Amino acid sequence: MEKYSNTLARSIPSDKPQDASAKITIEQAAAKDERLRELARDRARGFVVRSDGEYVVIASDVEEESLQANSFWAVGQLVSVKVGANRLVGLVCEVKVSESNWSLSTHNKIEVTAEMIGEIVTGQDGRENRFSRGIANYPTMGCVAHHIRAADLEQIYRTEGDSIARIGHLTQDASVDAKINVDSLLSRHFAVLGSTGVGKSTATTLLLKKTIKIRSEIRVLILDPHNEFASSFSSKAHVIDANNLHLPFWLFRHEEFSEVVFRGQQGFDSEREILRDLIPMAKEEYRESQKDKASLLTRKTGKSNLTADTPVPYRLQDLLQLIDDRLGLLEGKAEKPLLKTLRYRLESISQDPRFRFMFEVKGGDIFEKVASEIFRLPQCGKPICVLEMSGLPGEVVNSVVSVLCRMAFDLAQMSDGAIQTLVVCEEAHRYIPADEKAGFWPTRSAIARIAKEGRKYGVYLGIITQRPSELDPTILSQCNTIFAMRLGNEQDQEIIRGAVTNGARSTIGFLSSIANRECIAFGEALHTPMRLTFETIEKSSLPGAWMQAQRQKLKMGVDVSLNAVLKRMRQENTEQEKENSAPSQQVLQTGFTRVEPRSRSAADDINMALNAAYQPPSSKTPISVPGKSQSMFGGGSNQTVAPPEDNVESNNRPGAFRPR
Repeated sequence: MEKYSNTLARSIPSDKPQDASAKITIEQAAAKDERLRELARDRARGFVVRSDGEYVVIASDVEEESLQANSFWAVGQLVSVKVGANRLVGLVCEVKVSESNWSLSTHNKIEVTAEMIGEIVTGQDGRENRFSRGIANYPTMGCVAHHIRAADLEQIYRTEGDSIARIGHLTQDASVDAKINVDSLLSRHFAVLGSTGVGKSTATTLLLKKTIKIRSEIRVLILDPHNEFASSFSSKAHVIDANNLHLPFWLFRHEEFSEVVFRGQQGFDSEREILRDLIPMAKEEYRESQKDKASLLTRKTGKSNLTADTPVPYRLQDLLQLIDDRLGLLEGKAEKPLLKTLRYRLESISQDPRFRFMFEVKGGDIFEKVASEIFRLPQCGKPICVLEMSGLPGEVVNSVVSVLCRMAFDLAQMSDGAIQTLVVCEEAHRYIPADEKAGFWPTRSAIARIAKEGRKYGVYLGIITQRPSELDPTILSQCNTIFAMRLGNEQDQEIIRGAVTNGARSTIGFLSSIANRECIAFGEALHTPMRLTFETIEKSSLPGAWMQAQRQKLKMGVDVSLNAVLKRMRQENTEQEKENSAPSQQVLQTGFTRVEPRSRSAADDINMALNAAYQPPSSKTPISVPGKSQSMFGGGSNQTVAPPEDNVESNNRPGAFRPR
């Protein structure tokens, strides 16, 4: 370094005035001195030998003993290239030996290919350096390249704003925090993608915890098909399952109600049209019954403004009576068999115990109560509603999702954005498949409406799926922040490759090999694409933690009560059995519902003949169990289960599917 200083000193005579040529000499000497200092640094270095608009190729000499240099020139590492006053940043995507062999005794020449992702712009007039995704000046041949500085790394992944949350750390350097902008995450929607078992649900739990901490006014509705998320939020979540869900049938639009009545089958167009005609009349009957006679006479002279989709209550018995009235007027007509069949279908489904959440809801117009419970108005300290759908009949799930997504959008729109809701769709490919002929169109339409227009009114979308290639590409394209975890399927990787932003295409090659808890994150919520490792979550808050606790008990030698499992499958009340069981008996007991059994009706048998795809109700005629009292299997009442109060823990609520 002393000879470099001497060279610089000789170029600047101290006893003569400086002219223009001397000034140029000073600048050249300073630039050369800076270059020599770069070369003297104890870091792996190389020189640019090829460059285009997207990639740069760096040549470097390394020794077999130089472990430090070898680790720097590795796929996935970041490098910087000195270009004037700025430093271009590249992500290493390929490393190879020029001579196609490796020497143990001499230097080895390697070529490193890096994808250019931006540049560090040197601050002027005392301002700090900043990272820019664009590239102003591309490198020339011979530019020095080396492992990126820690300070530059901080600038690259620096996220600023009022709603910043730390979700983990950079995989390449654990000292660099991985941060997201929560406002951007919500307003532009997000997706968590990855194969089974890589940690999608855990990552989603972490994101939601960070979201409600920063945006306390947000309500979160989780559509949970596997009953995983109830254990993740403890006292912050209100849990609803098939036993305490209250969603009256009159809240369903015509297409949604038809999906339930006809068990998800296509066809039956004539019966569907009959329903479309009769439902507004049944709604009118209910509306008129709520008024006095004077207004009733006045109302009958006017024209009804009700349709089959208007969210106005009506009674099923009124609908059945209208069918009977129409039958009486159409003796011998071709429509008579259709009316009889439709009547049988309605009777059958209304008596099916699995559909009690729709047909045994009392209290007339309870729209406000339903919306208050599901969309947490007020929050009462529980901004998250977890809807556990595993206990719902398969033929009704699509309709339920459609109703709730539609309600979320309508509440946000009609409140002028005051009721802000994040709808999280687990296993989203079930509801919005890529094949437009598959799935249920109203569900696709409701979710698509949130994806396209929701941000205007404050309703946001989170999508979780293991098969992005089977997801509607239009809806996925509206998710502007992507957390891509390990994906082994080529088609799924192609979907991510098409969605990835500039400067991160080479990272897609890592998708098949990244570890659990890792992801490639890019989009609006992040300053720049990054490969990150999510924070760890305590075991008690992991999704499905209660299932893991069950398995742990099994490992400790606790036996499973098959009798208890069968009774739970049949939805039979076992409270008395648990009271009579011996305390010393070491048996793994699961939670049971408080729904009383009901024998199958004749209408069920008729509907089975009408609909080959119909599945008989899970509740059977009471079964005799040796040594047990038969009083617990009594015919029972049809009373509904009251919703839990906000100050009651979800794991202790009546009818909860939870381990004891």
